Amino acid sequence: MSNKQQKLKNQESKFHRLDRKSLIIGSIIATLIAMTPYLFYLYESVPDQRIWNTFLFNYESKYYESAFVLAWTLTGKIIPIFLLFIWFFTCRHWWYHVLLVPIAMYTYQILITINDDTQFIDSNQLIYMIPIMAVIIPSIYLIRAQIFNRITSVDKTMEELEEEFKMTPKNFWDKLKNYF
Repeated sequence: MSNKQQKLKNQESKFHRLDRKSLIIGSIIATLIAMTPYLFYLYESVPDQRIWNTFLFNYESKYYESAFVLAWTLTGKIIPIFLLFIWFFTCRHWWYHVLLVPIAMYTYQILITINDDTQFIDSNQLIYMIPIMAVIIPSIYLIRAQIFNRITSVDKTMEELEEEFKMTPKNFWDKLKNYF
């Protein structure tokens, strides 16, 4: 077998390993998305009582006066943020950074819900989101301006532009490092 044939065989083998790996990861993500309706209804297993005693912890609901209501409120925020995270980490479009705005909003709402005795949910959250939006919105505009400049100055196809703006980190931690 020649050296060229050996390289070709190694590339094919590497492609099949990557294809198998992406199939497994895709299947796991699809399963998690398909499970979200069942995950949402987990709140029904929480008792409708002010004090919830389990073998792991005891929780007293002060603001909502029912652990059931707190669990319902949290699942209504945790499931969308879960789906947004999946969308954010699997999106290949140039605009995916804008998904950080609803992620930040849901994160803030979850924190306020947990810290239930301090203030009402959803009040004054836009004030706290201003710094986040002050970074994300100009970033999206600059990316859009770069795309527009490249389209008008050079004849490139949209696929070439998307490839140029795509970041292809090796794993979850590398992708996370790109944002901080």
